Amino acid sequence: MPGRAKSLFVPTVLAVTAAMALSACGGNPDAAIERRSGASNDRTQRDMQRGLGGTRQEEGSIFGPGGMFGSKQDKKDDPGLGVAVNAYLWRASLDTINFIPLASADPFGGVIITDWYTPAETPNERMKVQVTILDRDLRADGVRVAVFKQQTSPRGGGWVDAQVDPRTNIDIENAILTRARQLRIAGGS
Repeated sequence: MPGRAKSLFVPTVLAVTAAMALSACGGNPDAAIERRSGASNDRTQRDMQRGLGGTRQEEGSIFGPGGMFGSKQDKKDDPGLGVAVNAYLWRASLDTINFIPLASADPFGGVIITDWYTPAETPNERMKVQVTILDRDLRADGVRVAVFKQQTSPRGGGWVDAQVDPRTNIDIENAILTRARQLRIAGGS
């Protein structure tokens, strides 16, 4: 009998461990801690209503509504569910800064970072641009641009940071928004 008890021990331990692991997947949605902070709370609420996640666990299934792979209806209704930024703003951002080589572009996070670019007219200056798309809606406050500028050191050698005119960021943001509106009108929606 000791041999039989020994052979049942491992499967029993595995079954109990699996049951405990699965029971840990369930949660108390009322115990979830939600972060409250002004406009970002509004965005979190909007995202949760659209099914984009949030701080509370989906109820009913560990895989969320529609099962593990989602329903066909969900995919038909919103083919871009995985992308959390506005497609027009994304495309317009790429179109607006297309003359600068890209270092990184993350469509899911909505961040575009360029490499350093030296205009032919000013060989002693270079600039780098970071575009952040903040929303899934086409809104004026849905895009933020940060321009970084460097100049050659007067004593020769390397590059030193230089002041950027704050109007430059706003001008690029406005150019992106204008292009996004053009794309939306051309797209027919």
